[in-house]
Amino acid sequence: MTNPVAVIQSVRLDDEKDALILLDQTVLPNRKEYLELKELKDIWDAIYHLKVRGAPAIGIAAAYGVYLGTKQSVASTYEELLEDFKKAKEYLASSRPTAVNLFWALNRMEGRLHQEADKSVTEIKTALKEEAELIRAEDEKVCEAIGEYALSLLKPGMGLLTHCNAGTIATAKYGTALAPIYLGQVQGYDFTVFADETRPLLQGARLTAWELKEAGVDVTLICDNMASIVMKEGKVQAVLVGCDRVAANGDAANKIGTSGVAILAKHYNIPFYVCAPFSTVDLDCHTGADIHIELRPSEEITTKWYSESMAPEGVKTYNPAFDVTDHELITAIVTENGIAYPPFSDSLARLSKATKK
Repeated sequence: MTNPVAVIQSVRLDDEKDALILLDQTVLPNRKEYLELKELKDIWDAIYHLKVRGAPAIGIAAAYGVYLGTKQSVASTYEELLEDFKKAKEYLASSRPTAVNLFWALNRMEGRLHQEADKSVTEIKTALKEEAELIRAEDEKVCEAIGEYALSLLKPGMGLLTHCNAGTIATAKYGTALAPIYLGQVQGYDFTVFADETRPLLQGARLTAWELKEAGVDVTLICDNMASIVMKEGKVQAVLVGCDRVAANGDAANKIGTSGVAILAKHYNIPFYVCAPFSTVDLDCHTGADIHIELRPSEEITTKWYSESMAPEGVKTYNPAFDVTDHELITAIVTENGIAYPPFSDSLARLSKATKK
């Protein structure tokens, strides 16, 4: 069986066609389709509607997107190009307010533009392409490092539970929370994985279960409200989740339902690991209370997956895309720079300083 880690590239640039190529994650697992996006509005739509999703993949898509938007500029001076860049950057930044990688990648691209201020417009555009490609290549290395650190916390034969999708299709390669599973698969760890379906958008059912099954991993799909019973029955020895933003104190925002899994893990004395690229660590965000939580359309609850509505017409809905797991529920935060343990305000700050050296 082919391992999708080796062959699936969910986000890439086709510079000859002036296009961003995305694996459309909204039609998986039934169809494997790639989108060819040339307009900023289509890239914005793909990010907003989760055609590309996962914090790292969103950052990569944003970097390529702002490059393509700037490449199309007819500016003849640095000042004119900067104005066009900022318009593209602000537009893409409005697509997903919670995922810090989106802003991180866009800010990094702007930083590169400023560095090239004394160059010609053509040279600046080339530099922006180079920076976007660097972001993608670095993410692959980051995910592999996260996987190696996380694998050091696990033992062969463990039962693992994960929520949402933090796999290879959410990143450049390997994933974050799924990276140790893939690396362990190669090394014969023989993990058993329980994948929460992750309502309301079913990323666990449609994406995690799909890619793990394709990779030959022993994966079992469960409904979100079954996490407690598999923990109680002793089938889970560790929980691995990804993350969209980590506050300075270790509070972590991830797909809705993650905090409930953390509470259950705490009750059953199961370690709960957050796997997060350091680009998702926002030291300027003091606590989870400072994280803006995106609210999604009611249709995702009432009609999206059904031929007929599964709720009374006109009923009020509340559909937050994320929740925040309190740092006291987190055993460790695994980054590419090392493993942070409580107190996270100290350990994350130390890892940040080590990164800058």
